[in-house]
Amino acid sequence: MKNVKNYLVYAMCIIAIAFSASSFVKVYANQTNLAGASGSTGTSAAPGQPVDLTYAAEKALPAVVTVRVVQNSKTQTVEVEDPFSDFFDPFGFFGNPNGGRQKRQVQTPKRQGSGSGVIVSADGYIVTNNHVVEGADEITVILTDNREFSAKIIGTDPTTDLALIKVNGKDMPAITIADSQKLKIGEWVLAIGNPLTLGTTVTAGIVSAKARSMQGGNTVQSFIQTDAAINRGNSGGALVNASGELVGINSMLYSETGSYSGYGFAIPTSIMNKVVSDLKTYGTVQRALIGIQGSDLNNYTDGLKQQGKDVPDFGTVNGIYVAKVDEDGAGAAAGLKEGDVITAIDGKSLTKMAELQEYLVNKRPGDKVTITYLRNKSKKTANVTLKNAQGNTSVVKSADMDVLGATFRPVNEDEKKQLELNYGLKVMKVSKGAIKDAGIPDGFIILTANEKPIKTTDDLQEAVKAASTSKDPVLYIKGVYPTGKKGYFAVQLQE
Repeated sequence: MKNVKNYLVYAMCIIAIAFSASSFVKVYANQTNLAGASGSTGTSAAPGQPVDLTYAAEKALPAVVTVRVVQNSKTQTVEVEDPFSDFFDPFGFFGNPNGGRQKRQVQTPKRQGSGSGVIVSADGYIVTNNHVVEGADEITVILTDNREFSAKIIGTDPTTDLALIKVNGKDMPAITIADSQKLKIGEWVLAIGNPLTLGTTVTAGIVSAKARSMQGGNTVQSFIQTDAAINRGNSGGALVNASGELVGINSMLYSETGSYSGYGFAIPTSIMNKVVSDLKTYGTVQRALIGIQGSDLNNYTDGLKQQGKDVPDFGTVNGIYVAKVDEDGAGAAAGLKEGDVITAIDGKSLTKMAELQEYLVNKRPGDKVTITYLRNKSKKTANVTLKNAQGNTSVVKSADMDVLGATFRPVNEDEKKQLELNYGLKVMKVSKGAIKDAGIPDGFIILTANEKPIKTTDDLQEAVKAASTSKDPVLYIKGVYPTGKKGYFAVQLQE
């Protein structure tokens, strides 16, 4: 009996020690995360310890909002086939110039959609994706406490798929922003947003890859890849570290079905910060360019192998292969040539085009960088003065319609009938400005600008904005005079 009692005592001691160790592990993990939360970047738990993500979720959730958008019903002119054209004119005696096609006006339905956004400042600035708010006529922001605000667009950047919107609010629950470049592969992250109209949702995963680019599109791509579940509606939401700090803006998912199947992608804060700053200051992003086209060296060599071609000895297996150098670009001025392999910028090693893009996003035209590259396996350096898309180092500002120096109104029904028009924007009064310099008179009716139909002053404003920040800041206008005679003009938006 005594031996049995001794065994019971020993067993109870072992159980007590086990419970004590378990409690110690849990407390230690919590203390580790809280200590990391006080710093400027995320800090994971000690090796071998569990990670408690409840603190991160509680800290970040109030800053993630629902973004609801509305596109109002609009009248559009479309071409349709006339099923009776051949019946009434089977041999083409009447010479139908449209080949049996007719133009008709249709009313598009009112459309609604939603995404997510992240409050980045206490005075109401919110970052979301460009594709969330693109074409929106009304934007409503809903906080986690169910407060609703109308929002206006401050600026958008399709190249990075980011947009900055603002609400009139004070003491908004802004998120703490961390340096995404300090993220490590394997580090825990949370994706917070409003997927599938379910409301605010938190999913957990790790950083699966950095500086990831996707095929297709002329865009800046240097994504954080994560296996935290991201679905439709998560767009514009927050990717946060284990300390609840923002490290990325959720942007897209990679899926063959259209829903989550393994990986999501977020725009890093290293890109977001520069885009937000430029949109606030200039209304458009200041893009600094080297003026080259290229790809990851390993992708280029893989392509040669698939074509059965010999792969040259570049002197390295990592870097960026330069496929083309723009004649008037910064790279050409610095001596870069086709076939060079860029291996570093300002001493930072480069293995992917995405890494170069992410680095240049934080530069502005006129900034200087040092490029290290290989030519015929020989190491060289070049000092490059970065240029904008227009080939100079000036600040690019988004032009407003005021630069045109004229007033406009949509054509009325009588004018449509008289000139056989479906739409158009009439020049009412020309004063000093780009319209006068181009020779466009009062009464001229604008039909298209840079190949896009111009039906309203908003259409013209969008055309001016897009052209003013492009490589060719010219508005190519087609239209008709009041007599019906056609006219073509090139309107210079910058001197």
